[in-house]
Amino acid sequence: MERKRTAVSQGWANAFPVFVKEARGALLTDVDGNIFIDFAGGIGAMNVGHTHPRVIEAVSEQVRNFTHTAFQAVPYEPYVELAEKLNTLAPGEFAKKTIFANSGSEAVENAVKIARAHTGREAVLAFGNGLHGRTLLTMTLTSKPGSFKEGFGPFAPEVYHVPAPYPYRCPKNELCFEGCKGSCFDLVREVLAGEVEAENLAAVILEPVSGEGGFVPFPDFYLRQLRKLCDEHGILLIADEIQTGFGRTGRMFAIEHSGVAPDLLTTSKSLAGGLPLSAVIGRAEVMDSVQPGGLGGTFGGNPVACAAALAVLEVFEEDNLLSRASAIGERTADAMHKIQERYPGVIGDVRGRGPMAAMELVQDPESRTPDRERAARAADNALREGLMILTAGPHGNVIRTLMPLPITDDELEEGFSILAEAVTKTF
Repeated sequence: MERKRTAVSQGWANAFPVFVKEARGALLTDVDGNIFIDFAGGIGAMNVGHTHPRVIEAVSEQVRNFTHTAFQAVPYEPYVELAEKLNTLAPGEFAKKTIFANSGSEAVENAVKIARAHTGREAVLAFGNGLHGRTLLTMTLTSKPGSFKEGFGPFAPEVYHVPAPYPYRCPKNELCFEGCKGSCFDLVREVLAGEVEAENLAAVILEPVSGEGGFVPFPDFYLRQLRKLCDEHGILLIADEIQTGFGRTGRMFAIEHSGVAPDLLTTSKSLAGGLPLSAVIGRAEVMDSVQPGGLGGTFGGNPVACAAALAVLEVFEEDNLLSRASAIGERTADAMHKIQERYPGVIGDVRGRGPMAAMELVQDPESRTPDRERAARAADNALREGLMILTAGPHGNVIRTLMPLPITDDELEEGFSILAEAVTKTF
């Protein structure tokens, strides 16, 4: 760590003061020989588990053949095959096409470029609690303040924000625990009436479940209303599935829960089992709106990463990981609700979809004042007992789960036992 502080910018912080030596499945071993249960999962990038044998085999085989040509220079089959498979997997009964890039930020940037090219419009609408990346445009789309944006302005023009639905902290102050009445969607209409006309919007972008924003799912009715609004005004709907994709919510893509098909879908993180790869999947006619040469990148769709991604898809099918994700989601919700029952004055809310679940810690249930300090202490207590788990949320008071899906039942039970005790030790 001292060497890191000397050689690496302090801007690149670490969630855990631990250096990894090796990782297998849902277990991570550090350089001192300590073994941790991994509920952080590479911030959602390890849904198929660490060093899955089929992924390693596919990568090794591809490395022996070639590692790079630049697809726009000399194309190769793994890129095309992966695009074909993703076109089939993405929601929507229409023809689709796909492009690849390196990171989630690049995928989002390309999705916005494509939307602007197709519509001839410039404005983009994004939601509160959203994190879409760390580049100039994606920082602008991101609404979470603090370290993600502080000191990095001015930001890109023609980006507008609207508060996202958040049942526990309803933006319309309705405190809708048992089901939203729908008036939070009025906030979208207010922005369209007072800040940007619908006819000037190229796209609306959202995370179906917020990631860094605290694992708050968009209600299904809200997504359906948004789809209707976009259709009425010729606006493209972009689903940012960087963190929610590849089984994280029990479906291949989180937006499938609502029955809504986006025009464009971005994905990355678990797409290639930990290797850098991202994708934009969308309606064929929309994807073809860009002139030849308008999309590309030297390393986008790297053949080694594409080979890893093809192996990831095989693992999902052959190991039935979506069913496993649903089972983990049920166990996670049960464990978190038991902790909430034990400490109702501290665990204000338990929420999420499938294994993408979270607990929000508060100082008291009446005021719902966020308790960032207790959440941080709980995460630190958990690490000391062998569990890696991350916090999130606009106030940093949310504990979230991103465990690899091949985690064993025993590892899952031990992890939640440690988490419950970690909360207890905060008193």
